Amino acid sequence: MGDLFASPVQNDKPSAHQPLADQLRPATLLDVVGQDHLCGKEGILTRMLGSGSLGSLIFWGPPGTGKTTVARLLAVETDLVFQQISAIFSGVTDLKKIFEAARQYKRTGKTTLLFVDEIHRFNRAQLDSFLPVMEDGTIVLVGATTENPSFELNAALLSRSRVLVFHSLESQSLASLLKRAEELAGVSLPLDKDARASLIRMADGDGRALLNLAEEVWRTARENEVFDSEVLQAVLQRRAPVYDKGQDGHYNLVSALHKAVRGSDPDASLYYLARMLDAGEDRRFIARRLVRMASEDIGNGDPQALVVAMAAKDSFDFLGIPEGDLALAQACVYLACAPKSNAVYTAYKSAMKAAREHGSLLPPKHILNAPTRLMKDQDYSKGYRYDHDEEDAFSGQNYFPEEMVRQQFYTPPQRGFEREINKRLEYWNRLRRERGG
Repeated sequence: MGDLFASPVQNDKPSAHQPLADQLRPATLLDVVGQDHLCGKEGILTRMLGSGSLGSLIFWGPPGTGKTTVARLLAVETDLVFQQISAIFSGVTDLKKIFEAARQYKRTGKTTLLFVDEIHRFNRAQLDSFLPVMEDGTIVLVGATTENPSFELNAALLSRSRVLVFHSLESQSLASLLKRAEELAGVSLPLDKDARASLIRMADGDGRALLNLAEEVWRTARENEVFDSEVLQAVLQRRAPVYDKGQDGHYNLVSALHKAVRGSDPDASLYYLARMLDAGEDRRFIARRLVRMASEDIGNGDPQALVVAMAAKDSFDFLGIPEGDLALAQACVYLACAPKSNAVYTAYKSAMKAAREHGSLLPPKHILNAPTRLMKDQDYSKGYRYDHDEEDAFSGQNYFPEEMVRQQFYTPPQRGFEREINKRLEYWNRLRRERGG
């Protein structure tokens, strides 16, 4: 990293007085690891700086991917006054003070780059307060968020900013970061090859977490000791998976699980289920999603799928963790292997649309009950044919409102159990035509 490593620490472990992540902060955008699409020679931010124009930005990405560092570097590269706040610890009063200070700088010809960490924590009124100072050029806003800006930030702020996505660091980038840390320390990490790979996996794409874990290794290793994977996991107690059960990680994994089941891939389905179980996801939430998949994506292709999903829910309620997790896994595999059909799901949506479009049409009178004399005088129930008394237990009568043309919502595919349903429907349609229904 150029001058950053001009004078590496000449001892056997990093400084105990300054976190390794701070010691390794990049000096230029080109030094930023793992975000070449933003900071590389042809990166978006590099191009912006080359054009001499920097607008307000929203940095969206996981923790430990360089959002704060890049904001600081942008202020240096553009000679802007750098101010940093966290939405967690700041309120309206703090914002007013910062805006007033920015106006004072503006009077001297200086523009403030205001970096707001966790910007999604601000409410709508607080976010709206940024708009005037953004529009008059008092500040260049750089907001950082780990959550989807489309859902967490208001439209007015988004329309005045450009969203840039920061990616989780890949294994190669994390390995490069470890090498830089060892250069800075002047000594290698006491890890064998497998343990080194395990350390990188534990970081889960988070550069800051990786450096913190590396510091823990240096602190705990005895002289001439080299950790293997098993010892490493025992020493570090393994970092928990990055997974926020109420936010993007939650929805990303359940989406992946649903699509893997729909795609009839039991192995991928089990993988995402295991990710969710390992992260401590609410098992009843998983069970509800499995029941939904059974109806939405399998339906009558295999009617037993819904029974299996409900049985898995009941089994988990009976057994609890960890034994009940196996019932969820069994249902997950069954659903992934079942023939797929969304015919009922599609038919339901079409029927709902027709119900809303046609309003409160009265059913045909022949299928209405007539418990009173007046209703009989109005021809309620007149002409109704009791299907069980008909040949083939099928009358073929019309059951749609008289003002509405008969419609077909349910069109089962020629797969799974719906092959048999198709045969029945074709048979009944033929009888209906023959009997004038």
